Amino acid sequence: MESILLGGNGHSLVEFNLKMANRHGLIAGATGTGKTVSLQTLAEQFSKKGVPVFLVDAKGDLSGLCCKGSANDKITERLYYIGKKSHEFDTNPVVFWDVFGQSGQPIRTTVSEIGPLLLSNLLDLNETQSGVLYAVFKVADDNGMLLLDLDDLVSMLSHVAENTSELKAQYGKIASSSIGAIQRRLMVLNEQGFGQFLGEPALDIADLMQSDMSGKGFINIFDVSQLIHKSPKLYATVLLWLLSEVFETLPEAGDLDKPKFVMFFDEAHLLFDGASKELVKKIEQVIRLIRSKSVGIYFISQSPLDIPEDIGGQLGMKIQHALRAFTPKDKKTLSAVSDSFRANEAFDTKSVITELSMGEALVSTLNESGSPTPVERTLMCPPLSRIGAANYAEREAQMSRSPNRAKYAKEINRESAHEILAERALKAQQKADKDAENEVSEKTKNSSSKRTSSRQSVGESFMKSISRALGSQIGRQLVRGVLGSLFKK
Repeated sequence: MESILLGGNGHSLVEFNLKMANRHGLIAGATGTGKTVSLQTLAEQFSKKGVPVFLVDAKGDLSGLCCKGSANDKITERLYYIGKKSHEFDTNPVVFWDVFGQSGQPIRTTVSEIGPLLLSNLLDLNETQSGVLYAVFKVADDNGMLLLDLDDLVSMLSHVAENTSELKAQYGKIASSSIGAIQRRLMVLNEQGFGQFLGEPALDIADLMQSDMSGKGFINIFDVSQLIHKSPKLYATVLLWLLSEVFETLPEAGDLDKPKFVMFFDEAHLLFDGASKELVKKIEQVIRLIRSKSVGIYFISQSPLDIPEDIGGQLGMKIQHALRAFTPKDKKTLSAVSDSFRANEAFDTKSVITELSMGEALVSTLNESGSPTPVERTLMCPPLSRIGAANYAEREAQMSRSPNRAKYAKEINRESAHEILAERALKAQQKADKDAENEVSEKTKNSSSKRTSSRQSVGESFMKSISRALGSQIGRQLVRGVLGSLFKK
């Protein structure tokens, strides 16, 4: 049975059964205790076994995965303690991604793919506003209008607002105040980069699941160092959308010897902070069912309690780095974390959690029957790649070798709701202008054939007709369509 090396406890190696890697996992611990290095080690070992990886780089320091590591005294000492005899430093096949297209290939999707549930959560809509958003999506679907980018969504909102009376019978009451609230929140989100995330070409999930010529799985590094500071909520939405896309795209796989794909979500608490009960329930359902598609999900967070209990109960592999217990709340967390492990008679789990040094962790995995193993105090194995960030030149060189760089380089803007509605509006305006011109022409003709007692001139009659028309919609169109051109001349 294939396995990957996690580390050692001084007298034996601690390994992770690949067959159980789709049972998900957790890497937790206080800041500076070694979570990032543990993540890096796991990612590259999955890659070496031919498993493609997607991971979130929240601090910008995981780009070193594309660079060859090097030995130092601390690494040599650690390897000796673990008992690992061979440790050949190497690079990894890496693809960089970035919503803003600066630190990697742009990740995009369409408004329709995000859907009203995630979008409602992102916009913090209340129940009434969410109902209006669902109606807007339904109107677009019923009329064959694609919602691809932000322009499409904004145009569709305006269209619905202008036609609420006609739509009421089929879609229910649509309050203009709710549409206004949605429009204002979209404006704010656009300033945070939401518009750059929407569009085509949309991400093809298959492009995240490739291997190189040597059989290593590509490690897809999603750089969110800017996004997570600009809009934590947008960051969470992007990851939840990606998770749902993977679930919906992949077929059932059965019980394989190793997963098809693994995903690492850093700052996992942001995925659930402020999420509606309905959304959390959906996430829990996806996490539970995605195992059957041979996908492993790994959360990285400071505390295991950041993960909802129903989801935490599905995490089979746990790497717990040191926790601090300075407050009563910290002590309560410490007790809950220690109780979540299967006890080891050799030490007291609760005491050891606070004593762990940097790079040490309490590790529990699943055995072949799917039962948790007793917790082990483990010194984690160092990665083969560089610990720390790649420099600009190294990153650029790696990006130039991306297997699908050209595919996502240029944005596509095909006909969708915005273009269709704009064309309709133009045709309606042209018809209105033509009708107005015909009406004025008819009035002018009639007035010129009559003689009034004041013997007004043709010009005077024409101007009076214009004045009478100014108060009507047709009159306003007339000024734009006829006199506007005269004044320009």
